Amino acid sequence: MNNIKEKFYLKCVDCQHITAGFEEWFSQNQKCPSCGSKHSEIWYNSNYEFLFPLLKHKPENFWHYYPFLPLYDRDNIITCTEGSISVEHWRFLEEIALKKYHIDCKVFVYRNDLNGGTGTFKDVAAALAAAVLKEHNINQYVVASTGNTATSYARYLALAGINCSVFIPDNALKDSEAAISLFGQNVYRVNGDYATAKTVAAAYAKTNNILISSGNIDPLRVEAKKTMVFEWLRQLGKMPDVYIQAVSGGTGPIAIDKAVREIKGIIQNIDNPRFILIQPDKCPPMALSWEKARKKGFPDGFEKEYTILDNPQTSVPTLATGNPATYPIIAKLVQKTKGDIIQVENHILLPMPD
Repeated sequence: MNNIKEKFYLKCVDCQHITAGFEEWFSQNQKCPSCGSKHSEIWYNSNYEFLFPLLKHKPENFWHYYPFLPLYDRDNIITCTEGSISVEHWRFLEEIALKKYHIDCKVFVYRNDLNGGTGTFKDVAAALAAAVLKEHNINQYVVASTGNTATSYARYLALAGINCSVFIPDNALKDSEAAISLFGQNVYRVNGDYATAKTVAAAYAKTNNILISSGNIDPLRVEAKKTMVFEWLRQLGKMPDVYIQAVSGGTGPIAIDKAVREIKGIIQNIDNPRFILIQPDKCPPMALSWEKARKKGFPDGFEKEYTILDNPQTSVPTLATGNPATYPIIAKLVQKTKGDIIQVENHILLPMPD
C-alpha cells in the first residue's frame, strides 16, 4: 500500500456505503450517512497470506494480529496481555456428557476471564477502542454497561489518557462501581435497568457532544473479538463444530461470523460452528422470541419480532439485557448454522467456585 490509511475501510451492512476510516466514522456520529444504519463492518486491504505465519507463533496479546486490526500506528497500541488465552481441554465435561447423556464429544473452552487487563471478556474490545480513540485524539468517551464493559473500558481508557463516563444500571455489582472509580473514571448508577442506563448514557453523550460506545455491533468490539477465531485456528488447527455461549447482546457470534467471512478466501471449507446460545430463565428475551418463531415455522421476517422484558433481575448482571436489539442479527446467524437459543435455570449460569 502506498498510503497507510488505505489499510481498511468501513462498509454499511444495509446499503454498502463506504466510509474511509474512523475519522469519518466518528464525524458521522458512528452511523452510515447514506441510510442512517449504525451497523458497518471493517474490511481490509491487507494481504491475508500474512495470516498463515502469524498462526504459527504464540502471541503475547491480540495485537499479534495487527495487520487485520483497524489501527494505523503501532505506537498507539494499549495492552495488558489480553487475548493471549490458551484453549483448555475440559475432559471432565466429556466424561459427564458420555456417562450421563451418552454423547461422545470433545470439549474445549476459551476462557476470556483469563484476560490480563481486568480478567473480563471485554478486555480485547477495550484495548482496541482505547488505541483507536488515542490515535484519533479523542479525549472523552461514554459507555453504558452492566459491569464488565464498564470495568474494562475504565482501565484501558485510563491507560490511554482518555476520560470515560460510565453509566451502569441499579443492579450492577458494587465491585464494578468501585473498580471504575479506582481507575479514576466517572461512574453513574442509574435508577433503572440496562435499557434505562443506555438511554441516559446516550442523552448525556448527545448533550455533551461526546462519542459513545455503540454496543454489540460496534466495529471496534467486533474486530477485537474476531481474533478468537484466529486463536482457535492457531491452537486447534480448525474451527469447532459447535459454539456454546451464555448471551446477553451477542458480540461473540457476530464477531465469529465476521472473521469467517473475512478469511473464507484463503482457508478452504471454513464455516461458522453451530451456535448454541444460552440465556437465564429470569431474562431470556432472545430464547422466548426464538421459541415463538420455532412454533410458527420461522416465517419470513421472524427475526424482526422479539420480546422485550422490563427491568429483568438475574444472578449474573451482565446477562440482564431485557431489550435484545441485536436479536435480528443473532437469530439469522443461529438459523443459518442450524443452531438454537435456549433458556436454563438462572443458578446454572453462576460462576463455578475455585
